[in-house]
Amino acid sequence: MDVYEAVMSRRAVRGFNDRPVPRETLIRVLTAAAWAPSGSNIQPWHAYVVSGAPLDEIKKRTGRRLAEGDPWDEAEYEQYPPTLKSPYRERRAAFGALRYGAVGIAREDVEARQRAASANWACFGAPAALFCYIDRGLGRPQWSDVGMYLQTVMLLLRAEGLHSCPQMAWAKFHRSVAEVLSPPDELVLFCGMSIGYEDATSSRARTGRAALDETVTFVEG
Repeated sequence: MDVYEAVMSRRAVRGFNDRPVPRETLIRVLTAAAWAPSGSNIQPWHAYVVSGAPLDEIKKRTGRRLAEGDPWDEAEYEQYPPTLKSPYRERRAAFGALRYGAVGIAREDVEARQRAASANWACFGAPAALFCYIDRGLGRPQWSDVGMYLQTVMLLLRAEGLHSCPQMAWAKFHRSVAEVLSPPDELVLFCGMSIGYEDATSSRARTGRAALDETVTFVEG
């Protein structure tokens, strides 16, 4: 698979089968992903790759909290501005309409949307997950570095025939994750990432992208 195919076929998959992901494959992917760019080569990412009983325990703890109506953990970073301006607001709304519309959930059906969203914390059935942390003392450029690292991981997973789904949703239950993983106190959970082989029967809805002239300006001589 060439890099263009990896980029164009990468998407947030929300339905995995239970086929195990070989440990040697993950080692190969993460060894290569370490070459992702980072300012001054500080490599600010801290990744925990979880499967088997530890992942089941994380899913069980978050599932129990969901069932009991336990509120989300106090946010350690702002995922979206309180008020999204145009065109970002419209893009987010279009994503929501496509995602839930693909599984027959109406916009006004809040309960059904919540049930669908809860699949995040079951990793959409994936047998492996990556939890990515960053030191809370680092700044915006280092968070950008983490984003480049995660994109590199996802593209390498595609090269291995795997799919993924990056999930900031895991930050909403960061305490439950920490109870199992025991990360150092100085680390903040940025996101999780479900990893596995796609369930061919799951919904394949994919959001489009803005026209090039909306996001790119060519300045030529």
